[in-house]
Amino acid sequence: MPSTVARGFEQADQLYARAQRSLAGGVSSDARRAAGTPLFVDHAKGAELWDVDGNRYLDYVLGQGPNLLGHASPLVAEAVTAQVSRGIAYAAQHELEAVVAEQLCAMVPSAELVRFNSVGSEAVHGAIRLARGHTGRPKIVKFEGNYHGWLEPVLYSVHPDLASAGDARHPNAVDGTAGQPRDGAADLIVLPYNDLDAVAAVFAESGDQIAAVILEPLLCNTGCITPGPGYLEGLRDLTRQYGALLVFDEIISGFRVAPGGAQELLGVVPDLSAFGKAMAGGMQVSALVGSREVMGSIADGTVAHAGTFNSHPVAMAAADAVLRHLDEQRDAVYPPLVARGRQLMAGLRAAGERHGVPLLVDGPGPVFQTCVTDQAAVTDYRSFAACDRATMGRFHAGLFAQGISIVPRGLWFLSTEHTGEQIEETIAIADAVLAGL
Repeated sequence: MPSTVARGFEQADQLYARAQRSLAGGVSSDARRAAGTPLFVDHAKGAELWDVDGNRYLDYVLGQGPNLLGHASPLVAEAVTAQVSRGIAYAAQHELEAVVAEQLCAMVPSAELVRFNSVGSEAVHGAIRLARGHTGRPKIVKFEGNYHGWLEPVLYSVHPDLASAGDARHPNAVDGTAGQPRDGAADLIVLPYNDLDAVAAVFAESGDQIAAVILEPLLCNTGCITPGPGYLEGLRDLTRQYGALLVFDEIISGFRVAPGGAQELLGVVPDLSAFGKAMAGGMQVSALVGSREVMGSIADGTVAHAGTFNSHPVAMAAADAVLRHLDEQRDAVYPPLVARGRQLMAGLRAAGERHGVPLLVDGPGPVFQTCVTDQAAVTDYRSFAACDRATMGRFHAGLFAQGISIVPRGLWFLSTEHTGEQIEETIAIADAVLAGL
């Protein structure tokens, strides 16, 4: 049943005041900014977390996606603890990185060779540099609404103001932040998502200058949009026809929607892929994987790739444990995960209908999006931007006040630790919140 217990935040308010004296903005990531006091977590376990004031939450943020096996997974904790006693950072090769690379090559359709990084932004940056270095071409095609990290080459047109974004078929490249180079988008072509004709037109005009097309194959950062029929296949055909590379950003979708990521689920194999988040159960590791031919430009030193913390032993220990578990127990992990997600999605849809709130719920189940909109579907950034974000914000705030934590823009992550009872508790609370909208 929905909680009616008053929730206090005195400790959080004090910690926020303290943090603002030494942390810029009082937070360590812009994603953690809040209208008031941000969430300060004391501890977490499974599908639940508790803040510093003792308030309990059912968590559908899961560290922005990494905690596929839930918070404080014993599998991860044991692997990390065992490795810490053997050493934390070597700046040298070690067996685990080869073990994990072999596991990735066994699980991921596009993986023949691997390089590791710490965070998703680095893996994506490596993919873009590699695409340019391998092809000798300058231009990269990206799509509105796709987020590929916070580094310079791709932080454009993620969620741009439509007044600046221009024509829907030929969008402007809109800076994501002050401080980006004036000519930073000179070699970037921004296009609408799910519009294959727009991509074909650009290739017909300047295909010999395009190094790569990069996209989230399942657009998790904007509406959890599934590509339209033939879209990914069309991108695959176009890039092959013009000698460009197809790059999948699977930082979110990787290992979450299927053991081999969205490329396994959707049946299209790119040249390069970036993975992160769920692959190590919350530890900071990402991977750039690809064909032997393309990754060969890193292997022979043509394209530089380095990093002190690449293949960090403790992160590799976590990745080894998680990936082996997901591979060996795939039949025990993924069907129940999908079923729980769809149970929650169905309950939310029914609650929206019951209270006359046009709640669109879309996604594969292990990750999905809620939008308040009269549209039958959200297919690209422009249709996502047309949703009622103010009411979605009220929905998020109402859920949070009753102990349900989701990503503020309406994205939900499921873990293997969410139970049927917790799903029903969530639906009951959502029903009460929707009744008030």
